[in-house]
Amino acid sequence: MEILSILETLEDVVEKSVSVPFSGKCMVDREEILEIIKEMRLKLPDDIKQAKWVKEERQKILLEAQKEANNIIKDAENKIASLVDEHEITKKAYDQSNEIVSNAQKNAREIRLGTKEYADNVLKKVEEILEETLEVIKVNREEVK
Repeated sequence: MEILSILETLEDVVEKSVSVPFSGKCMVDREEILEIIKEMRLKLPDDIKQAKWVKEERQKILLEAQKEANNIIKDAENKIASLVDEHEITKKAYDQSNEIVSNAQKNAREIRLGTKEYADNVLKKVEEILEETLEVIKVNREEVK
């Protein structure tokens, strides 16, 4: 994400700034800091769009997995119905269909958990970036006052 690069630039500017003796403060170039904040504001919507895209993709994957699971279940049910006539074949079909359904549900569950975890991680990272950005802005505002 580009916002991370901008935050690193902001951090570099603060770290390289001249310290004020006998205080924990430093002197920074106001125009440079304001320019970096402006750039952050421009890039932030892109990162939010990316997080929204991830969320939408997760939802699509979940829907596709559910459809696939439903199709597998329907296929298994159709196979079972066609093999009802013979007892041994019927028993085998029930066993296979149960295994297919179980595997489909397991796969759907794994896909759902994986996409939720991935989306959560991306959203968590965006949240952390936003919190860090807000904190930097608050600190800069306090210094300006």
